[in-house]
Amino acid sequence: MQVVVTGANRGIGLALVGTWLARGAEVIATARDVKLATDLNAMVANGKLRVLPLDVARDDSVKAFAEALGDTSVDVLVNNAGISGGWDTLADVSIDNILQVFNVNALGSLRVTRALLPRVPKRTGKLVHITSQMGSIDDNTSGGAYAYRMSKAALNMASKSLAVDLSGRGIISVVVHPGWVQTDMGGRSAPVRPDESAENIVALIERLTMDATGKFFHAKGHEIAW
Repeated sequence: MQVVVTGANRGIGLALVGTWLARGAEVIATARDVKLATDLNAMVANGKLRVLPLDVARDDSVKAFAEALGDTSVDVLVNNAGISGGWDTLADVSIDNILQVFNVNALGSLRVTRALLPRVPKRTGKLVHITSQMGSIDDNTSGGAYAYRMSKAALNMASKSLAVDLSGRGIISVVVHPGWVQTDMGGRSAPVRPDESAENIVALIERLTMDATGKFFHAKGHEIAW
């Protein structure tokens, strides 16, 4: 099995790479600056990992990444790359900041998916977009975080449209909330370790069937309300 994980230089992305390598998968992992991805590069000795540069916010970078893959089949694509953009309140919302976060979190996943889609096999391919429960309209009881919440809600809608548009090819598209994880974004007080979240996500992906396409999941497997 061939897996692509974007934003894999740290946190959940790095843990996903380690989890899949431990299960014998071949992994292509990305980072904006490969030279700085020390922990990721240390895994290359496994022999089943390639590390390639990718900035999901740039069309030229996504094109170059797709070309570097050649005719490699992509059984599972995990769009993990993302940024928080800060936890803005109504008083300090910056439109420029919102646009930047949208460009990475929502449009970045769409760019990569569209570029790699010719390599995703029909009837078995899986597109997994790492979202957040903060992108759930139903769950929003605290407000704020406009850039992050809006970008993840947009990502959720993109995944739903992909699920509809690709259903005829038998390609699955879902969004997954990883939990509140101990990462640079989630903070050290978060209750879930990256390796725990990664194990849950990989187990969920392995269980996915076409009945799941278009849905919003928690990493532990239950659905989340939109």
